[in-house]
Amino acid sequence: MSGFLAGLCVAALPLLAAGYWLGRRTARPQSLGGLGTPVEHATFQTLHAASLAAPPLRAGLTEETARRSARRLRSLLGTDALCLTDDARVLAWDGVGGHHRTEIMERVTGALETGRGEAFRLSCRSPDCPVRWAVVTPLTVDDRVHGALVACAPRESAVLARAAAEVARWVSVQLELADLDRSRTRLIEAEIKALRAQISPHFIFNSLAVIASFVRTDPERARDLLLEFADFTRYSFRRHGDFTTLADELHAIEHYLALVRARFGDRLSVTLQIAPEVLPIALPFLCLQPLVENAVKHGLEGKTGTCHIRITARDAGAEAVVVIEDDGVGMDPGLLRRILAGEDSPSGGIGLSNVDDRLRQVYGDGHGLVIETAPGAGMKVSARLPKYQPGVHSATRLTGE
Repeated sequence: MSGFLAGLCVAALPLLAAGYWLGRRTARPQSLGGLGTPVEHATFQTLHAASLAAPPLRAGLTEETARRSARRLRSLLGTDALCLTDDARVLAWDGVGGHHRTEIMERVTGALETGRGEAFRLSCRSPDCPVRWAVVTPLTVDDRVHGALVACAPRESAVLARAAAEVARWVSVQLELADLDRSRTRLIEAEIKALRAQISPHFIFNSLAVIASFVRTDPERARDLLLEFADFTRYSFRRHGDFTTLADELHAIEHYLALVRARFGDRLSVTLQIAPEVLPIALPFLCLQPLVENAVKHGLEGKTGTCHIRITARDAGAEAVVVIEDDGVGMDPGLLRRILAGEDSPSGGIGLSNVDDRLRQVYGDGHGLVIETAPGAGMKVSARLPKYQPGVHSATRLTGE
């Protein structure tokens, strides 16, 4: 990500240069009402226009985003007309001379094939049409041409050709960041699918077997467990939303633990201590349940006595701190480091690395899992969840579906 941000900064420098050029071109000796020199004023206008054009482009190159950004991009260049195209048609035209669309698309096709920009004279029979020249600059993402930026002007200008190339380069960076956002979304979806695939077939089989064992002896309990199983699977396999609330995640964990208790009885002891004020906090979907499942697995594994699991969630100012600990067999710290680094993936380990990766992607590297463990000493897993993070919003509550 840092490489792309660096690219964005590099792409912003030509915009400053364009602003300087516009300022020099329009410079007047008088002051501009407290906005500084003409050059400073033009630079401000350039950056302001760029900041307004960026958000639509971050959604990708479509007819709607092109329409919303074309006017801002035209103001960056100060041209009579500007259009944005994909590889087949004009997506948006801003300014005069819209009757040149067909002619421009004919010339754009060649530029898209070669990946090189060009300037050419427009043929026009209308004496009142102010645009006579066009500059075509391809828009590229990862060396693939996605479309073109076309600036139209009354006359040929080498300065305009260079400025159009730099603005097109800046647009390409925005489209590259949009591609990154889509890749990040696909990655999160893939990781959630991986977690869903980890819902052990053995767990499903054992849960149904336990339910079946109560059908004759305790039909009411069998019915309750079947509802617990239905609610747990419904939550785990829901199809919308990358994020949920802490309350919904804890409800799913309660359903899961009810099924585990039905199988292991008194061998499993669970204590929950949850601060009510942290329940509405949004967090990545299926973020805590795998940690509890891991605690159950390692807590009961190789033990004949009772496994004690403690789940706490407390308010810590701008964050909520969630801790899941067990008194099970623990793990070698070296093995744990390899699991989190993706170098090893024993049964149950993928859940830890998956959750750790997603927390870091959403909140930053400072918010990965903190795990304390040693062979025979159990395991304590802590997660710090910011109460507010841009872009993190919970989906519709399950009860409203």
